Amino acid sequence: MESAAAGRYSRDVPKPQVEQLVAGVLARDRRAIARAITLVESLSPSDLGPGRELMERLASHAEPCRRIGVSGIPGVGKSTFVETFGMHLVEQGSRVAVLAVDPSSSLSGGAILGDKTRMERLSRSEQAFIRPTAGGDRLGGIAPRTREAILVCEAAGFDVVIVETIGVGQSEAAVRDVVDMFVLLTIAGAGDDLQGIKRGVLELADVILVNKADGDGELRARHAAAELRSALQILHGARPERAPDVDTCSAVTGIGIDTAWSRMSERFQHWECDGRLTRLRADQDLAWFDRKVDELLRVRFLSQRADAIEAARDSVRHGAFAPSAAHRLLLSEP
Repeated sequence: MESAAAGRYSRDVPKPQVEQLVAGVLARDRRAIARAITLVESLSPSDLGPGRELMERLASHAEPCRRIGVSGIPGVGKSTFVETFGMHLVEQGSRVAVLAVDPSSSLSGGAILGDKTRMERLSRSEQAFIRPTAGGDRLGGIAPRTREAILVCEAAGFDVVIVETIGVGQSEAAVRDVVDMFVLLTIAGAGDDLQGIKRGVLELADVILVNKADGDGELRARHAAAELRSALQILHGARPERAPDVDTCSAVTGIGIDTAWSRMSERFQHWECDGRLTRLRADQDLAWFDRKVDELLRVRFLSQRADAIEAARDSVRHGAFAPSAAHRLLLSEP
């Protein structure tokens, strides 16, 4: 198991200067792209300044690409789908970046980070780049610096960035803040698993694909897709234009992948024409700004009040104060 900090702490890894990283990213050097993402993901205080400088330098070179989030329940075949889908895009002439977020252990903080192994064909393509990242303790299915990693990939000239999330749950809504299109992958017989997330994820999805529609599973997948379409008509009854496309596919055989991409492309073109993508990106910029303000305030408070915070923790640990009383006291002090 690889430590969750391995991709984020880079103090032990010699890094080129920011100028060299910028040049390497713009030259589409995959090693430089990986190092740039490592820098912007780093939590080391010594890397914060260079990381900000790097992002500011790359921002003017980042041409918006098509950002696609892929999520689904465990065992649905997300990684297989992402590889097959990515290979289809590469064969069509696109440059594809995959940012695959792996769950972190709540005990050790580690993450397996094995997506390059699972996506062996795609990882060998010169037109593709795969970056596994530990999700850390952040909710929402993405890593703390997924947005920054996307911007690095856009500066490197990728046409499509695919964000493979940790998994499905109510917290997957955070993915919406970094991607343009949200693809939900499911399988026949997953009704019980989807029941708990229906009002959350199903309302966010732009495209729903019933995977494993091959062999004996093809008929079941088609039946499941028909049931989903009926359910979505009820869910989006007043706004049918918001209903997602529902199709079947097989990530193993590639059946339905071309149709899925065609439907996604049609949606992208429609959103570009009616201004939805522009509005979406503006909303995402504001959401990112708000999060950065929260992060900055938290970092400054923790650094300036470190001793007082530790004293308050001790008081709670030893029963001198209830947690609510301790935090009120902490916040009321100058």
